[in-house]
Amino acid sequence: MSITRPRGFRAAGLDAGIKSADAPDLALVVNDGPRDTAAAVFTANRVQAAPVLWSRRAVADGRARAVVLNSGGANACTGPDGFADTHRTAEHLAGVLDVSAQDVLVCSTGLIGERLPMEPLLTGATAAAVQLAAGAEADTAAARAIMTTDSVPKTAEATTGSGVVVGGIAKGAGMLAPQLATMLVVLTTDADVDAEIARTALRTATSTTFDRVDSDACMSTNDTVILLASGASGLTVGVEELTEAVRAVSADLARQLVADAEGAGHDVHVVVRSASTEDAALAVAREIARSNLVKAAIFGNDPNWGRIVAAAGCVSEADAPFDPADLSVHVNGVQVCREGGAHRDRSEVDMTPRETVIEVDLGAGSATGDIWTNDLTHDYVEENSAYSS
Repeated sequence: MSITRPRGFRAAGLDAGIKSADAPDLALVVNDGPRDTAAAVFTANRVQAAPVLWSRRAVADGRARAVVLNSGGANACTGPDGFADTHRTAEHLAGVLDVSAQDVLVCSTGLIGERLPMEPLLTGATAAAVQLAAGAEADTAAARAIMTTDSVPKTAEATTGSGVVVGGIAKGAGMLAPQLATMLVVLTTDADVDAEIARTALRTATSTTFDRVDSDACMSTNDTVILLASGASGLTVGVEELTEAVRAVSADLARQLVADAEGAGHDVHVVVRSASTEDAALAVAREIARSNLVKAAIFGNDPNWGRIVAAAGCVSEADAPFDPADLSVHVNGVQVCREGGAHRDRSEVDMTPRETVIEVDLGAGSATGDIWTNDLTHDYVEENSAYSS
């Protein structure tokens, strides 16, 4: 189980006929309370989809009763009509669920620039409301319905020491970049907390999990991560306890996103140590993670440390001060570069495991930062070249 494992939640997922293919494409998550606490974080892309614009406003009061999500269309760059479609979706579900439209959050994922088929979507939303249930089957159905190029549904859960439960579902397999990565995520908890605690817990958790995923440096227009709190456990927890549970679930889901990245053959963990600040470490780690030359080398099972240090050197002195003569690099535990030059032979590095670990020591301080990415493969290029055809 995942999103209905916390008490007070029901979910559903079904084929509403939004996609041209016969596949699940609409999910619904409902918070039965007694609390209706909600928090969310959204894409930092300046081009934002209509559901992001709607949900950002709707969740501003820290409340929500339901989230409806569709795959098969992003409803992005669709102008006033697209926003009206999102509003209509929220109004329709509000009537079905007997809640306020402002308490219905909307998420969409899929191709940009095309309006959604509203009649199938609204009919599907009504059917989903009828099918709402708690349990593993409902959770998996909801997780499958939000998949696009994902190959598997993504779910996770965690329990705090006091017994509060956090669950989550996610989608995302491409356009994974910072400020959330291309993802839709719904997190639920039965903790009795207010909106301020929920917002703090969510933002703190996402900053070290979803914000550290950078598959291909492409930021989506639809990124949304929502946290709903029902209060059904009757347990009041502090921000630290809730944050850790939300972080654990978010970290699990973020790792699943990387593992399912389009066409990937390696999951790559870039860790930068001995930086002047955490921001400096992250700047270097992100530059390495975004290097097509580094990613292509990893695809070819080549621990080419020269490409790694070259990428590190692309970061400005102002953003990450370090002396190139102090650089050291380990790949899968083998130190291939020491003090800016060759060290152990790269043939000693075993590149066959799915996970590749790149560790860079800047010799400039005590701060550490890390990014998860993946290699660049033929399959990635082929899949994205035909995405809209």
